[in-house]
This record gives sequence, C-alpha cells and structure tokens, in this order.
Amino acid sequence: MTEKQEKIVYICTVGPENPEKAHIPIALANAALAMDMQPMIVLQGNGVYLGTKGYLEHVPPGGGFPPIKDMMKDFLELGGQLKVCSPCIKERNIDISELIDGAEIMAAAELNIKAIEADALFVY
Repeated sequence: MTEKQEKIVYICTVGPENPEKAHIPIALANAALAMDMQPMIVLQGNGVYLGTKGYLEHVPPGGGFPPIKDMMKDFLELGGQLKVCSPCIKERNIDISELIDGAEIMAAAELNIKAIEADALFVY
C-alpha cells in the first residue's frame, strides 16, 4: 500500500506592491516539495504578474527570503504546479504567450475542484 501524498494549494493575489506577501506562498510551496507533498501555486489578481516572463527580476526582496525569481525557478524545476487565473490575465491584457515556462491557465471550475481535493488551502 502506498502512502497518500498531501496536496496543498497556495493562492497568491499580490505582486510587487507587497513583496513579502508575494514571497510567502512560493517559499511555503518549495518547503512542501522538500517534504514530498504536492503543492500547487495559483496566481490571481495582481499575483498573475508573477507568472509573466521577465517580471520576477523586478520584484524587490521581501521578508528575508531569497530572490523570488530563484524561488520560482526552483519550484518549477522540482515539479511544482503553477496555475494562472485566466480571467485575471485577460483583465490585465496579458497574453498566454507572455507566461513563464511551466505556467498553465486555470479558471474557476478547475480551482474549485483542486480546492476540494486539497488537504489544505492558503491564500496570500
């Protein structure tokens, strides 16, 4: 019998206007990967900017964390799932082609399903 792998959803709704808060869900998601959990980061609101190419280089350091661009790179390289709110990018005139490699579009129904399936959900 295999052991169940815990699933955690982290929703990030902020960007560079609150660097510390933007860093936290990525830091927690990386810790979850190190703990052999299945984390998913969902970017909503201004958080969608964190999923666009070249944007992370301009987010100031926050909360004593490593640079957010390095944390996001590690998250994706270690197999973390990054989802970006479809209506949120449309509202901000962001094209899908502007998203970083590894980012996938997500809408309300899929997020609701992932939230129900998750063992925990955090919103920042």
